[in-house]
Amino acid sequence: MKKLWTAIVRLFGWKYDLPDEERLRRLHHCVIIEAPHTSIYDFLLGAACVWKMGLNPRIFIKKEFFVFPLRHFLRWSGALPIDRGNRSNHMVDTAVQALADNPDITIVITPEGTRKQVKRFKRGFHEIATKANVPVAVTYINYKTRHMGVGPLIDLTDDFDADMRRILDVYDDVAPRNAKGWNLPLLKQTYAPKTNEPES
Repeated sequence: MKKLWTAIVRLFGWKYDLPDEERLRRLHHCVIIEAPHTSIYDFLLGAACVWKMGLNPRIFIKKEFFVFPLRHFLRWSGALPIDRGNRSNHMVDTAVQALADNPDITIVITPEGTRKQVKRFKRGFHEIATKANVPVAVTYINYKTRHMGVGPLIDLTDDFDADMRRILDVYDDVAPRNAKGWNLPLLKQTYAPKTNEPES
């Protein structure tokens, strides 16, 4: 079924930018971030890309999507329901434990947390990767070129803003499905280096 879905997506004109062997090996145990996230189609296409690479994903998705008939597809694809409105949902701890228990598992996060325009990413992906000591893989779905794939794997530092600047640079030429749901200049401004105030 997964092979069929990846083939169907390709028939619709999408191309997979697959990583080399070394990067693919590291992708089997990492945190993947999917952006821009402006449409439900992003999940369907992203799932095809992850399966094309032969990964074993676990994807946190808002519990509101787990309704008939979509819930069967979501669970089959590795999705896990999460209550984003509950700060005690233990998503980070659950993901870290899953990575500790299984060396062949990939946690997939949509760090915008919504399909609406945001000015900052949620920090959960960074916390998961740091605690689990795994890299972050930056994926993209470019609706202009109909290409999707994986950018660089980023080994995180203690400087979240600096890490975000490296991540956002990957999206310079990426076009989302819904342009109103993605504002890259605004995101970059959020994480721009802070200028020192002039001395009085």
